[in-house]
Amino acid sequence: MSTGSGAASAPAPTTSTTPRAARSSMFSSLRIRNYRLFFLGQVVSNTGTWMQRIAQDWLVLSLTGSSTAVGVTTALQFLPMLLFGLYGGVLVDRLPKRPALLVTQTSMAVTGLALAALTLTGHVQVWHVYLAAFAVGLATVVDNPARQSFVSEMVGPDQLQNAVSLNSANFQSARLVGPAVAGVLITGVGTGWAFLFNGLSFVAPIAGLLLMRGRELHVVEPTPRGKGQLREGLRYVAGRPELTWPIVLVGFIGTFGFNFPVWLSAYADDVFHAGAGAYSLFNTLMAVGSVAGALLAARRGTARLRILIAAAVAFGTLETVAAFAPSYWLFALLMVPIGIFGLTVNVTANTAVQMATDPAMRGRVMALFMMVFMGGAPLGAPVVGWITDAYGPRAGFAVGGVVSAVAAAAIGLVLARIGGLRLSVGWHHGHPHVRFVRREPEPEPELAEV
Repeated sequence: MSTGSGAASAPAPTTSTTPRAARSSMFSSLRIRNYRLFFLGQVVSNTGTWMQRIAQDWLVLSLTGSSTAVGVTTALQFLPMLLFGLYGGVLVDRLPKRPALLVTQTSMAVTGLALAALTLTGHVQVWHVYLAAFAVGLATVVDNPARQSFVSEMVGPDQLQNAVSLNSANFQSARLVGPAVAGVLITGVGTGWAFLFNGLSFVAPIAGLLLMRGRELHVVEPTPRGKGQLREGLRYVAGRPELTWPIVLVGFIGTFGFNFPVWLSAYADDVFHAGAGAYSLFNTLMAVGSVAGALLAARRGTARLRILIAAAVAFGTLETVAAFAPSYWLFALLMVPIGIFGLTVNVTANTAVQMATDPAMRGRVMALFMMVFMGGAPLGAPVVGWITDAYGPRAGFAVGGVVSAVAAAAIGLVLARIGGLRLSVGWHHGHPHVRFVRREPEPEPELAEV
């Protein structure tokens, strides 16, 4: 592989880069005090975040009756990442991570409290929700790459895979509590209380950041301000296929396969006519699968590209199957394996990219990763929202699944070709056996005797 921009080349993620000791325990990174404080703060904050997501989507659907409007809300929340994500990464590499996170977490708390005040006083309008979603998106431009980079500063390289997986388990576990509590609040006292809880929940991560011991952090020196740092980051990624292709894959899946706010609200309301409780149930069951996927990743301790490709193909295929599920409970139960494989894609790609990136470039690389993964939503959400409104939720969901599966298969073939592999199809003990094997070098032609 080529080197670029003066940064040291990192090992490819197709082999284990985590020491065996780091894989000895599913929760090994929680032994580190600073990470434990961060983790506990995120438990509370993530619960509030999921409560707000459910309440926000349902409020927009109640105000407008339009799946397209829900898609627009999602798009506005992720549009700043698409527009400014790379600049956010440059800024993160220049700044100390902990103070940057204190600023972003505080700003998101203020946004949640403002939306709560508007809703509880009965003055909320759909443009207020649009504005709040966009404001959260602006904070996320810095918050996401800062949090991703800060994980390695808290735990060091030996525990990075475990900590990234536990972060995902943390976030997805909040989906077990957040949607359920949000459903109770929405049906019982209204959406405003969910927004209020979210705003107050940021007290926990802010307190955790303030209580950390700075001397125990594996601090990466901020990159001095200079010209061309954005282009430097792009060249760095472009010269490394082990970074480029996972980012391309999560771009396709983030754009077309992760539009669940649009689809699940439409299935709950239009297909099964079951209301906010069904929407919360769908999200909760998907969270069950996501937590299982994250814990399996934490125990696995490796980030292999073949696992990424296989999980992405399975994810897209299951979405396509679920799109045509004939009954409410079959559709609901399919959310569990979709959650498992969707989370496996997310964690495996995230870890593979982080572990293959030089620490001095991590802010820019993770900003590109998050920009592609989350920033695709402004492009995909209105499109699938329109398809859902025009042709029905089943058509919208099926399109997202087919695009995800086809993209994963195509990128898998590209990576196999780059790695000198070929597809082998045969029979093993009476069953079809499909795998990639190393290409055999072609024999050199014999020279004719003169």
